[in-house]
Amino acid sequence: MNLLKLSLSYIKRRKLNTLLNVLILALGIATIVVLLLFKQQFEENLTKNSKGINAVVGAKGSPLQLILSSIYHMDVPTGNIPVKEAQKLIDNRAVKRAIPLSLGDNYRGYRIVGTIPDYLELYEAEFSEGELWDKSLEVVIGSEVAETHSLSLGDKLVSTHGFDGDGEAHGDHAMKVVGILKQNGSVLDRLVLSDLHTIWDVHGAGGSHEDHVHEEKEAPRPGGKFRFAEEDAAKQITSLLVEYSSPMAAVMFPRFVNGTTTMQAAAPAVETARLFSLLGVGLDALRAFGFILMLVAALGIFIALYNALKDRRYDLAMMRTLGASPGKLLMHVLLEGLVLTGMGILAGLLIGHIATEWLGGAFSEARQMNLTGWKWLSEEWLVIGVTLIIGIVASLIPALQAYKTDIAKTLQKN
Repeated sequence: MNLLKLSLSYIKRRKLNTLLNVLILALGIATIVVLLLFKQQFEENLTKNSKGINAVVGAKGSPLQLILSSIYHMDVPTGNIPVKEAQKLIDNRAVKRAIPLSLGDNYRGYRIVGTIPDYLELYEAEFSEGELWDKSLEVVIGSEVAETHSLSLGDKLVSTHGFDGDGEAHGDHAMKVVGILKQNGSVLDRLVLSDLHTIWDVHGAGGSHEDHVHEEKEAPRPGGKFRFAEEDAAKQITSLLVEYSSPMAAVMFPRFVNGTTTMQAAAPAVETARLFSLLGVGLDALRAFGFILMLVAALGIFIALYNALKDRRYDLAMMRTLGASPGKLLMHVLLEGLVLTGMGILAGLLIGHIATEWLGGAFSEARQMNLTGWKWLSEEWLVIGVTLIIGIVASLIPALQAYKTDIAKTLQKN
């Protein structure tokens, strides 16, 4: 007697009931899988993109907004800060390295960032084609930017004011692509990078700096720190990414900046922890909803097996008369429950990963983070194990009833 074939035949007889129970279970599992994938990759993205950055200095405002705009490029900046004041902070003994950023424009939704070569070194960027900019109005583009808009070396880009692609175009300051970066999963994949003077020149903050930029790349840096040119002292930047020179700087530097200057210093570790706590409430609620769906599905499987058992008591009694042991009847009903549970697990995992991949496409369009559904997490084995236990428990009472089937009474009633 093939118990699996027998269980499958009974399941096929109740197609609508089976579909409903499997679907509810699948939705519960899919919800949990999406949350696991989202949480793990979201944390991974935040950690990777803030690596090596101890503080961000910018204009007064929301610290979280400053972190989101300057590190993750997910929000608008809090304002600008004077180059003259920024240089004083760069020269501070608490600062080991400071990377200036100048924001404000975009290319078809991808942000343009004026910066220095250290910014590429921070994320260990490698070139797939071309090289670093050598003068103003030359740009290096991320892999996603190049792929999305089919850009290659030598192509011209026209920037747009703002961050959404609907602002005023700077048509008289076309930028030339001189380098394309390899994909490395960091925020660089979605950025257009240039020299600081490119941003200033596009916005009329200075004349041509082509010769100056080339010389500046070769100029020695006292103490290894970046220095603005004297003629740029009256200009502005958006923020500074700061790496501390010692652990004590984590206590002293933010207090100094926030208390004695017109700027603010925000710590990525503190603000991302706050962001996690804000997201955590919603994620926990959705995870609880997923488990509720799984329990409802388990109840559905229990009711389906219990009711089916009433309908086929005679069949089970006949199986006993044909030589089936009570243990086989128990295994038959348990197997039926496990088949339903297994179908729900497979469907749930598939729906969860496809849904995450779809969400990843939506996030990619919003230029916010890298999210893929084609990734397996070790926690999913735990989800499978818990679901199987729930399926076994839901099948146990009907299975025990099948085990205790009284042949004589059942056949007598029929």
